[in-house]
Amino acid sequence: MPNNPRFPVLLYKNALGDRQDIGPNDVEDLFRSNGWEPRWRAGVYGYHHYHSTAHEALGFVGGCACLMLGGPGGSRVDVRPGQVLVLPAGVGHCSVRAEKHFLAVGAYPPGQDWDVCRHAADAAALERIQRLPRPATDPVEGKDGLLLDLWR
Repeated sequence: MPNNPRFPVLLYKNALGDRQDIGPNDVEDLFRSNGWEPRWRAGVYGYHHYHSTAHEALGFVGGCACLMLGGPGGSRVDVRPGQVLVLPAGVGHCSVRAEKHFLAVGAYPPGQDWDVCRHAADAAALERIQRLPRPATDPVEGKDGLLLDLWR
């Protein structure tokens, strides 16, 4: 996994507060209101992969899961409903363990379409990752979000 040389992974632990009734529409509305485009509802692949053409926001809706970030031997992070994980392009990720009703919503900055890369990055993939610009907004906090400060 190439990971990202410029931008860190961000985990918003209370993106939707402490609500117990979070649904996919709530996460999609949050992303849309902050300029990111929700594109899918599903689990997280159980194999290591990364995206070379898009940054990704994962909003968690149902059930809990353990994800591995950074590729084989990477760091494990437990996620639960109401949290949002923002992965810069190149960061390897996969699901290690997920409850039966685990559900995520995936969103991307405008104009970015994701690919799925499962093998070592070649020179072209590394260049795509390096050239991909910082998003104009944070998917959780909008134009004044933490992402914009940390992803300089």
